[in-house]
Amino acid sequence: MTEHDERQGLFWDVLAGRVAPPPAAETLGWQLVAVDPEHGTIEVAFEASERFVNPAGVIQGGFLAAMLDDTLGPALVATLPEGRFAPTLDLHVQFLRPARPGPLTGHGRVVHRGREVCFLSGELTAPDGKTVAVATATARIQTLP
Repeated sequence: MTEHDERQGLFWDVLAGRVAPPPAAETLGWQLVAVDPEHGTIEVAFEASERFVNPAGVIQGGFLAAMLDDTLGPALVATLPEGRFAPTLDLHVQFLRPARPGPLTGHGRVVHRGREVCFLSGELTAPDGKTVAVATATARIQTLP
């Protein structure tokens, strides 16, 4: 039995195959690289499709923002017990350089976890290691309906 099979909660249920992955994550090509729930950190891989490009031939910013949201959120959700979730209240993204179609890596972390409100940050990097976008977010821990 792997760690993914032993842990409970929405994040872990998806990883263990007990629940289907969210369609948005599938669209973005989301794949877990590493997660450390004790430290509130995560690394994920994305595959930026040719379908994500703008007229200039680079990845449209909304897709980069979605990738960052799908990095920061799981960094927190991986720390939560079963029956809890943390929707994003706000997301601030700064685009630093163009991103091309292909692999991108997201690094996210929980900066501060309160009882309900949490602060997150992270970055999205290109295969050459250069940062293409950074983000901060606020999330609120809630009980799933």
